[in-house]
Amino acid sequence: MIRRFVLGLCLLLAAPVQATAIRLVDDAGRTLELPQPPQRIISLTPHLTELLFAVGAGAQIAGVDSASDYPAAARTLPRVGDYSRIHFERILALQPDLIVVWVGGNRPVDIHALQQLGFPVLHTHATRLDDVARLLRLLGQASGHAAAGESAAAAYSARLARVRGRAGQPPLRVFYQVWDRPLMTVGGTHWISDALTRCGAHNVFADLQALAPTVSREAVLGRAPELIVGSSDARDLRHAWLPFSHLPAVKNKAFVQVDADRLHRLTPRLVEGVMELCAAVDAYR
Repeated sequence: MIRRFVLGLCLLLAAPVQATAIRLVDDAGRTLELPQPPQRIISLTPHLTELLFAVGAGAQIAGVDSASDYPAAARTLPRVGDYSRIHFERILALQPDLIVVWVGGNRPVDIHALQQLGFPVLHTHATRLDDVARLLRLLGQASGHAAAGESAAAAYSARLARVRGRAGQPPLRVFYQVWDRPLMTVGGTHWISDALTRCGAHNVFADLQALAPTVSREAVLGRAPELIVGSSDARDLRHAWLPFSHLPAVKNKAFVQVDADRLHRLTPRLVEGVMELCAAVDAYR
């Protein structure tokens, strides 16, 4: 009896584990079906790379875009291009069983070409702070780490819920400067605009629908921001505006630069970026 039990246990351990098939609907409304969790994933944007690591799928990443630099392990991965050009021959050589793309960040022509080559493509789209939790769940499911994705999403949402600016005061009018040449900002559909609202501020270009529209200096002056916030990528933030002494932000010497890596990427680190932004808004009320 014991011998039969031991023999049966050995046979069970020796049998191949049946991989669980994956079926989900992505952010483009496409149904993605995989016979088993992917083992060779390619990520085409930095935030998707970081999110994959956050749900425990780092060991499954076979290639990334040139800007993926967080966490440190991402810097050692093969590069397959950037937002302006995808190296299809490199992707073909890596033989991925899943490619993760950002609708609105990656070029539609590149996404279409990847589909035409027959690769499974997971489309993602996000514009609001709460979308980080949803992406963690989606990538957790797609990579075979659903439980880890759910846990990471819950932790992110709990941290974000605790971040608020001072209440009970009129919203501070803010111009967020992404870049100076050309002069670029964020529109009302961008998560930074969402973050400003959470911080008790108002994006003076919230009426624009583009994620990162180009605006004129005259348009900024006409909207009279009380605070100008620039990303760490924005050069000469204060110097460029000092000649316009009638601007409320110049009168108040209200200029702040924040960490672009934390605030410009839809990852769990976004909470830290929002906290920094709220502190800047509170300092200039």
